[in-house]
Amino acid sequence: MSNDDKLIDFAAERDKRIHDLNDKRLNDMRQAFEQVLPLSKGKKKSKGKPKKR
Repeated sequence: MSNDDKLIDFAAERDKRIHDLNDKRLNDMRQAFEQVLPLSKGKKKSKGKPKKR
């Protein structure tokens, strides 16, 4: 069997492809959310507990 180095693990290849598809879907969803709710960079309003007097 000299063709052992050319064997393909179909399960591993399928897992990689599914992982890539999930990453693409996640990036699409992230972009859609950023368009609707843009993340403010630098400006943070802290609404915490009021100061005790």
